[in-house]
Amino acid sequence: MQSIRPISDLRNKFAEISRDVHDSGEPIFLTKNGVGDMVVMSMETYEALEFDSRVYAKLQEAERKAETTGTRYSSDEVLESIRNVISRAAEQTYAASHV
Repeated sequence: MQSIRPISDLRNKFAEISRDVHDSGEPIFLTKNGVGDMVVMSMETYEALEFDSRVYAKLQEAERKAETTGTRYSSDEVLESIRNVISRAAEQTYAASHV
């Protein structure tokens, strides 16, 4: 459920607001003169939001690229490619650590 509070609570009840955003993982919406003014959230929530935003942007980019090419890969082909990259990276790491 959305938490909406007056902006004066940021000054007067900062510790409570900090505890609430960390405990709930949800943002708190602050109002000024009854109108939405800003949002307060924990760093963890912000980082998760940023990650989701980056993933969404990459998916949009992939969709745009998919529209310009007829090349398609099955999920098995993609997973095999990922496994190969991981395997090569692990081999390189192992080789570098045993020089």
